[in-house]
Amino acid sequence: MIIGLDVGGTHADVVLLGNEGVLNELKVPTDPADLFQTVLTGLEGIIAGVQPDQIIRMVMSTTLTTNAIIQKKLPAVGMIVSGGPGIDPEFYRTNEHYQAVSGSIDHRGREVVPVDAGEIRDTRRRFLAAGIRHVGVVTKFSVRNPQQEVEIARLLGDGFEKIFLGHRISGNLSFPRRIATTYLNAAVYPLHRDFFQAVQRSLIQKGLTMPIRILKADGGNMNFEASIDYPAQTIFSGPAASVMGSIAFAPEDEEALVLDIGGTTTDMAVLINQVPLLDPIGVELGEFKTLIRALKTHSVGLGGDSAVRAVDGIILVGPERHGPAMAHGGPTPTPTDALVILGRTRHGDAALARQGFAPLAAQLGLSVEAAAEKVFERTCRLILQESQGMIQRINSQPVYTVHEMQEGRQVKPTTLLVLGGPAPQFAERLEALSSYKVGVVPRWEVANALGAALARTTSEVILYADTQRRIATAPEENFSTEVDRGFTGEDAVKLALHLLREKAVARGANPEHLEMEVTENLQFNMVRGFNTTGKNIRVRVQVKPGLIHGYDPIAGRLI
Repeated sequence: MIIGLDVGGTHADVVLLGNEGVLNELKVPTDPADLFQTVLTGLEGIIAGVQPDQIIRMVMSTTLTTNAIIQKKLPAVGMIVSGGPGIDPEFYRTNEHYQAVSGSIDHRGREVVPVDAGEIRDTRRRFLAAGIRHVGVVTKFSVRNPQQEVEIARLLGDGFEKIFLGHRISGNLSFPRRIATTYLNAAVYPLHRDFFQAVQRSLIQKGLTMPIRILKADGGNMNFEASIDYPAQTIFSGPAASVMGSIAFAPEDEEALVLDIGGTTTDMAVLINQVPLLDPIGVELGEFKTLIRALKTHSVGLGGDSAVRAVDGIILVGPERHGPAMAHGGPTPTPTDALVILGRTRHGDAALARQGFAPLAAQLGLSVEAAAEKVFERTCRLILQESQGMIQRINSQPVYTVHEMQEGRQVKPTTLLVLGGPAPQFAERLEALSSYKVGVVPRWEVANALGAALARTTSEVILYADTQRRIATAPEENFSTEVDRGFTGEDAVKLALHLLREKAVARGANPEHLEMEVTENLQFNMVRGFNTTGKNIRVRVQVKPGLIHGYDPIAGRLI
């Protein structure tokens, strides 16, 4: 049996999946101030009557880190950045405690200017005096030679709880994005650590000892223990879970739009022949452009509990959420109240909903029922409008799936898949207002948790080789080896795949069912005068994201 757990800002969804299919499912309220109790409550409900040794693993997804970034509720962290000649790191400042320092490595990985030890010790004293406990360190070409990041970390000493080094966070060369990515790892670490500890305590209390994995933004999962060193990988794991939960129900030879309508947001994604689109460079989150490999998703502040108001006769929905719907004791009219008034859902107090809608209806000069109808239709139209905007943005750039680039492709979804609590209520109206064939994903209320449970363990490795310097490195893996001048692109692929297999198995992948592929293979000759002096080689390989081996999407069960 497998447990899938999706911890959102409003609810935690839990499923128990076995050979017979979904054996149990439930939703529990999320208490951000007491995640231990939230997780414990979910586990107690889902495993009632089940022997702990029957559960082989648990896979989780969460929106906690994403919400903290969007709401700008990140703790103070320190950043130390070295750019070298021609680059002013101040252009890429991420936060208040951000220190640009001397020292540089050139593009070939050779030291040009050494680290100033006194400067680092002064920075250390200032950070400690400010109560900084977590630090990110980034030097421009650390992916070619990490020695200066390692030296800065050594000089910082053991006065900090966690130090994140840029070359271990990402092997990509983009300096500004590596700075932002390292900062976010340091900033979300305390929240993710608390979540990690709450889950561990909950499992211990229930006597559960199975492996724990967490969903990543690219739709794959990793060992929960490994996520402590890469906490920003969990950003957008919630939207990724909804994509994975819908894959099995998408048409095989069409493009489909996925809508996960929650209480606070609607998350959107596109599938091409059951394969999700990928953001090939890295996800953008607010002001931060990152190197976090992620499925291409879009989140908009439109959900069942979004605040509704009228300004000059125009109905506005979201992006704020002030609490639950008035039908559930909340303070503000919402689309959920509209559904209750219209009799489209039996969950909630219709009298409270009508009472809350009365002032809005009066502003609009309508009956309560007519106002509710207008609000519901307005919400649906806004969701469709946002989805069209996302599709236009996708088509303005090269289209990438998690497997390959779709050269010259224009995305034109014909099917719309809806999941989330109010999915059935929205599906009918969305179909009436659009040209889509609209379907509701089975187990729509807990499809995120089911998607998390079914996701494969994935990994990626980037390998660089410089035959003139006779070195091959995989920065994120802390790997370096000598090579001879005859080292070829084929040799680089073979080495990268070997490292990928080791990494994937260490993160919990099934070694018998690893689908590995090469996603980038570049080679450049280095010329001096009229002679070739060596080759620069870059190889990127991955385990394909997808559903675990042994899941039958038609039968809806493990086989």
